[in-house]
Amino acid sequence: MTLLYIVLATLLGGLLSVFIAASLTVSMLGRIVKSLVSLSAGVLLGTALLQVLPEAFESKASPQALFMTLLLGLLFFFLLEKAELYRHGHHHEGDGHHHHHHFDAQQAGRGGWSVLVGDSIHNFCDGVLIAAAFLADTRLGMVTALAIIAHEIPQEVGDYIVLLNAGLSRARALLYNALSGLAAVAGGIVGYFVVGPWEALFPYMLVVAASSFVYVAVADLIPQLQRPLPLKDTLSQLLWLAMGLGVVLFATQFMHH
Repeated sequence: MTLLYIVLATLLGGLLSVFIAASLTVSMLGRIVKSLVSLSAGVLLGTALLQVLPEAFESKASPQALFMTLLLGLLFFFLLEKAELYRHGHHHEGDGHHHHHHFDAQQAGRGGWSVLVGDSIHNFCDGVLIAAAFLADTRLGMVTALAIIAHEIPQEVGDYIVLLNAGLSRARALLYNALSGLAAVAGGIVGYFVVGPWEALFPYMLVVAASSFVYVAVADLIPQLQRPLPLKDTLSQLLWLAMGLGVVLFATQFMHH
């Protein structure tokens, strides 16, 4: 059953993003991504700081070792992003960040492969982290999967917009996004069989997951929210951020009961 949960959780994020992208226009997607970035930041921070890290520190592992893992995890994801292997596709022309013309074509590269390779590696890592969380505790796995899905949707939608503006057809852009999302399923299956026998590693894997969430939220999402905005838009950002935290708290209480 645990493997089934892992496969379903890793598959859901990719399917949701493709379904949302297929059902809405590009202009509508651009407006939704802005709100989803705020929501995603709240979900990621809430999951990391209120659920995953407390669960890891309740184990018998040394707090010093866990903090060292957190530090190394943050540095690891920083280096992966520097190598363009752990990118976050929320940026595109028309998203309000004043990107230059042909920005999307530059981001997509030749046929979109630069976007897809980076996101496939990102999704594979997310799959491994979901597997580790489910192996530690089913409820924690569900909350962790929720956080990753919340981030995957704006990421994949952003990449879809980039690919469309780079000249790909809707069908091909959706297909590429779906194939990229399947990397999370592969990561979940690999994580189940590789991490499963090593129960002592679970606290450290949870800390790595938390470091991923914190890094994405602090290094990528929150800086996007710090631009000068009218009061109405600022309040909207805060509302979506609070909703993200509320989703985590509600999900935790619901699954606890």
